[in-house]
Amino acid sequence: MKILFFGDIVGKIGREGLAKTLPDMVKEIDPDFVLANGENLAHGLGFTGQTVIEMLDIGIDFMTSGNHVYDKEPGIEYLQRKDAKILRPANLPQHDPGKGHILFEKGSKRLLLINLIGQVFLDVQSNDPFAEIDKIMEGYHKDDYDGVFVDFHAEATSEKEALGFYMDGRVSAMMGTHTHVATADQYIMPKGTAYCSDAGLVGAQDAILGGEKEPVIKKFLTQMPLHFEPPKHGKVLINALLIDIDPKTKLAVHIERVDRECEV
Repeated sequence: MKILFFGDIVGKIGREGLAKTLPDMVKEIDPDFVLANGENLAHGLGFTGQTVIEMLDIGIDFMTSGNHVYDKEPGIEYLQRKDAKILRPANLPQHDPGKGHILFEKGSKRLLLINLIGQVFLDVQSNDPFAEIDKIMEGYHKDDYDGVFVDFHAEATSEKEALGFYMDGRVSAMMGTHTHVATADQYIMPKGTAYCSDAGLVGAQDAILGGEKEPVIKKFLTQMPLHFEPPKHGKVLINALLIDIDPKTKLAVHIERVDRECEV
């Protein structure tokens, strides 16, 4: 079972870049599931139902999110739909809109998708992700799914690695998101879990974390408030990971980067 996972899609330029690139990637790779982090879809901060549906229309099967999940009111409204195809971190307060994990089928394959958020260096009131994923996994039997994919949206690589080793052998893949900087530490952990500290981004290359350079530099120079603005055109980095899972063992047998570039 092959899963193609894209890092944080940042703004319209990221959406357009992925729309331009994904069809050829799907033809080449033929993945069973196409996933992406969509918390920066709408102008770089948050998402709307429209931007999520735009990504579903180009071939994304389901999306995850993170600390910007509630940045836009239309996004909150979309999360409350029964057919919403984006998760919010499961360890946010339980009364919050949306769901943090889902078991969904595509063809004959069944994937348990889990979204979590970190506690280190993030100004978000969240519950312990270690305890939360234990609770989630206790609610499923191994026969319920062919694989378990976790998007851990966190700042600290130490926290990501710790959760990866904690879940090693219990989930198929533990992928980090949030920093918008792709890491080169993708590998299969000792007990069979595919791991990477950060998938990266789908967004402008000539930018800072997917946003225009000048406002960010001005923020460092002056400490004045920052207005995040993704570039409208330019080279787009398409950071992605391909994970191959054995449905019999529910563990990973291969992981590799499948990064691309395009012009928008």
